[in-house]
Amino acid sequence: MFADTHRRIRTELWASLGILAVVSLLPVVMTNDYWRGVIIVSMYFAMLAIGWNLVAGYTGQFALAPATFGMIGAYTTGLLAYHFGATALSGIPAAIIATGIVGFGLARIVMRLRGPYLALTTLSFAEIMRLVISNSIGITRGDLGLNVPSLFENRLVYYYVMLAVLTAVQLGIYLLLRSSAGLYLRAIRDDEIAAAGRGVNIVRWKTFAFTLSAAIGGLAGALYGHFAQLISPDLGLISQTGLIISMVVICGLGALVGPISGALLVYVTSEELREFGGYQLIVFALLVILFARFFREGIWGLLRVGYERLMTPSVTAAE
Repeated sequence: MFADTHRRIRTELWASLGILAVVSLLPVVMTNDYWRGVIIVSMYFAMLAIGWNLVAGYTGQFALAPATFGMIGAYTTGLLAYHFGATALSGIPAAIIATGIVGFGLARIVMRLRGPYLALTTLSFAEIMRLVISNSIGITRGDLGLNVPSLFENRLVYYYVMLAVLTAVQLGIYLLLRSSAGLYLRAIRDDEIAAAGRGVNIVRWKTFAFTLSAAIGGLAGALYGHFAQLISPDLGLISQTGLIISMVVICGLGALVGPISGALLVYVTSEELREFGGYQLIVFALLVILFARFFREGIWGLLRVGYERLMTPSVTAAE
């Protein structure tokens, strides 16, 4: 059983690395700076989706604050630069630490909750944080937006920095899932009572996953802030969280490849559908409902099942 799980995770890693390899080659044929920017933002969402998938897909905790952690990370590095003249070299690590601390504190409050209680509590936290930032005009400039210094003048450099960080985060999650910690997280997701009976400290490992997820969100938000150079409380809107959830659910909740493929597919598609107003959100919401109802493993699961069915006759014939 464990060998099958590790084999499956390894296959998902290679699939995600294949997608990232294709992304690395896109600038060769995609010379338009606008679309390069779209892919950069897709990679920002991919990191947020990876963090949320760690909590929801591998630990079974349906939290509703991934976009909020991105917002906190962006504002941490932005406020340090705006008020204290800090550079990105200090602002980005500070953003990771700050969001990790906030995530840890929130986890200690909510990790004994389950189901709708956890979802509503994290949603309330997300809205409170957005309103605090929006109304602290003297510190954050509120809805006027906060200017953040650029890291690089060349957008192509941003592209490959984001790609390198995204690849490192994906490899880190893969190593985590292959370790005993990953086994504990999946055991909690599958059956908390049985896991606790086998000696797994449920609250400790839930807190660990939630804190790590928050830190990943802080990293993503900090990098995005320096890329966009202007951040606002809109980063923490519930619609942003809904977009992140749809990315994971559509392409594979609990699959290593789901967040990356989902972020690229959903965000690029949303840009293509932007001229139709808010209808793209309706399209993604309907897709989430369909996949959640009829095929919870998403597009990746459909592809995997199709491949297994295709190969089964060959195996039978060979025997």
